[in-house]
Amino acid sequence: MKAQHYREMSQDELENKLEELERHLFDLRSQAVTEKLENSKAVINVKRDIARIKTIMREKSNVLPADD
Repeated sequence: MKAQHYREMSQDELENKLEELERHLFDLRSQAVTEKLENSKAVINVKRDIARIKTIMREKSNVLPADD
């Protein structure tokens, strides 16, 4: 998913999506161990989405005060 789509989400929506992706990543890793993972690239994609969400959450929380 594109970063712009995540930037349009609220903080609560981002937290929910992050939890969902982390659960999905756990499932993918479990499948990889049991050798039933169809798409090995899926793990990488989910990790990148998690990183995008964490970055955007950090950007939103670190709003810098204006210099006066």
